[in-house]
Amino acid sequence: MDGAESRRAGGPGGLALAWRHALLAGAAVGLAVSPLAGHGSPVGATPAAQVLAGAVAAVLLGVARPGGGRAQRFLWLGLLALAAVLVGIGIGAVRLEAIDGGALDLEAGARVEIEGTVASVPRRAEGEVRVQVETPSGRLLIEAREPVGELAVGRRLGATGVVRDPEEWERSYLERQGIAVVLAARDVDLENGGRGGLAGALDEVRTRAETALGRGTTPEAASLLRGFVLGQDDRIDAATREEFKRSGLAHLLAVSGQNVILLALLAGAAFAVIGLPRRSRLFWILALIAVYVPVAGAGPSIQRAGVMGAAGLVAALASRPASRVYALLLAAVATLALNPRASADVGWQLSFAAVLGILVLVGPIRSLLIGDSRGAWRSALAEGAAVTVAATFATAPLMALHFGVVSLASLPANLLALPAVAPVMWLGMLAAAAGQLGWMPVEPLTELAGVLAGFIAQVAEWFSAPGWAQRDVELGGPWTLALAYAALGLVLVVGLRVVARRRALRPTAALVGRRASGVSGGSRAWRIAAAAVLVLIAALAGLSRRSETTRPSPEPGLTVSVLDVGQGDSILLEPADGQPVLVDAGPSEADVAGMLGDRGIERLAALVVTHPQADHAGGAAAVLRELEVGQLIFAAEDRLATRAAAIAGTRTHELARGAALRSGALRVEVLWPPAEASERGSAPIEDPNALSLVLLARWRYFEILLTGDAEAEAVPIDPGPVDVLKVAHHGSVDTGLPELLARTSPELAVISAGAGNPYGHPAAATLEMLGAAGVPTLRTDLQGELALEATRGGWAVR
Repeated sequence: MDGAESRRAGGPGGLALAWRHALLAGAAVGLAVSPLAGHGSPVGATPAAQVLAGAVAAVLLGVARPGGGRAQRFLWLGLLALAAVLVGIGIGAVRLEAIDGGALDLEAGARVEIEGTVASVPRRAEGEVRVQVETPSGRLLIEAREPVGELAVGRRLGATGVVRDPEEWERSYLERQGIAVVLAARDVDLENGGRGGLAGALDEVRTRAETALGRGTTPEAASLLRGFVLGQDDRIDAATREEFKRSGLAHLLAVSGQNVILLALLAGAAFAVIGLPRRSRLFWILALIAVYVPVAGAGPSIQRAGVMGAAGLVAALASRPASRVYALLLAAVATLALNPRASADVGWQLSFAAVLGILVLVGPIRSLLIGDSRGAWRSALAEGAAVTVAATFATAPLMALHFGVVSLASLPANLLALPAVAPVMWLGMLAAAAGQLGWMPVEPLTELAGVLAGFIAQVAEWFSAPGWAQRDVELGGPWTLALAYAALGLVLVVGLRVVARRRALRPTAALVGRRASGVSGGSRAWRIAAAAVLVLIAALAGLSRRSETTRPSPEPGLTVSVLDVGQGDSILLEPADGQPVLVDAGPSEADVAGMLGDRGIERLAALVVTHPQADHAGGAAAVLRELEVGQLIFAAEDRLATRAAAIAGTRTHELARGAALRSGALRVEVLWPPAEASERGSAPIEDPNALSLVLLARWRYFEILLTGDAEAEAVPIDPGPVDVLKVAHHGSVDTGLPELLARTSPELAVISAGAGNPYGHPAAATLEMLGAAGVPTLRTDLQGELALEATRGGWAVR
């Protein structure tokens, strides 16, 4: 009885292979579910004890290999896999503790100054840059408005800003990166110098590679080469990135498992042309991937791409289905051991689905394309086309689930770009390698690579333009995703059978690719394993659907309305993700409650009365009667307002400096008065305006200073730079205003005053001070209601 028969019969060879598969499968499942179990053990043991218990159980089961019937062997394999699951959960818990322990822990709303090094390729979009930074105290994400200079990985920087908690759409993504907070930075200062040690050495290798890719070609082509070769797309303009996305070529701008496999398989065909045997080809391609990963930055996504690419390559070149399953499981364990949360990452799911599609479909598709032809170049092109088709079909349902779209142009665009993809990769990698020697000329390589990159960009432009290039497709969850894969598989099977019959090929040979792919006709175990992996991907994808890919569109995040209430103040803050906050309610005759009702506002998170004077608090009682108000906030009590609050059942809070309130991403911090100024028994303050609440409202980068009637000459505050200043006391004379303008550097000043008021507000002296400081000014007595809209990309006057 030969080896194959022994394995089918459950002999020693087959049992050993099943033993290894059970261990790997169990470990992969344990690692994948460890984030769901939390950092603690689901069975009441510490992670270390859990790993030890599982390992001992696995060893004992391995020593006591069963004989007997099939049922007994299945039971033994199930127990072995369960032991491996325990080991995987324990190892995952240890890794998660290490990942989370590296996160910087800061309180949301705190204004901080940090120093660190750039830890990832920045992401630039919608006038905003986001970059991960490693500080001596831990990791965090910095976001800042453009322009921000070159943020090379490893470069030192300093930043000042306000800490915020991650928003819902980004929470899971940042958790996978070991990041707990985001710094909305107002200032980012780039410094000289970088990291030391091995990380610093890799940074230098990458910097030399980037420099080499920019020599001998245009800046546009150089930015594309950095994306193709190093996975760094931050210099590619937004329009080009959108064209690559719509055409289904976006995967070329990031180092992915599909990309590595495509490069490796076509490189293998080139090695075959020069006569290298199969084992030598495998060795040299794996060596190429091992060199490529650190040169490309060695980040988590690139490590995953290398592992997935190598696993896919080993599996594709393997002659037995069992070896393919083994390579796939090994890749899952390796990537999940690096980060157990990786299975929730869209990139991981797409990479795994692409590899699986390539392993299952490349053989049949290649067989249909070339039959039994043995021509080297024809075989290489058929191989590349088969890889492209297989990966495209395998990832389409996941794209629909996470992004809500399917690119109909993806397949033709990828096939047309295919002849240029491998050459541009090879030329770019050779240029990056040669660039490590400063004297080595790279211009001949980069010039040709730039031409090929331009061709790929042209293909992206062609196929992104038609209206049919992309279609909206919504998949509701994991079950819908599983059904989509089942339907796609049925279509492919039927299609392959029809084409095989028309080409007078044997259907079984076309479908199984017996000679082309080396998969035996009896590969039922392989097909079962592939189906099981697809089910696992569907489940994981459904759990992680609300990920970073669901980032909301750039609608206004905060609207600030300086209401036209005549001679008085009333400012409405409306965050898109929270309930409105009203600061002051103007005089009673302004009917602010009616204004809010006309806007469809029925509930306020808070009504803030800066001080108890009629032009600020006169309309408060009506607002409390006619709207549902979460809380009434003041520094000095207004009896009419508090009485109305008591009748309405609204909570009241007396706040002083250091307090804050939040509504969604909006944070309103109290800068004045200090608690001791309003305490009973303290020395009386002659001017009640000096006890007016001074508020700093923040939303991401946007800040507006609301001064009430607290003039700067009497109120010592230093909030730092702000975007907008609401001038105190309707623009009355304020000798402290020039110093406040110097400290805050506002880009705009707003004044709330009534037309023709008897007080002469705003004062000519105040307007002169604003003009001398170069601060443009808007006034409600001239322009009426003023509205400001803040988005991720900046703010503007509406």
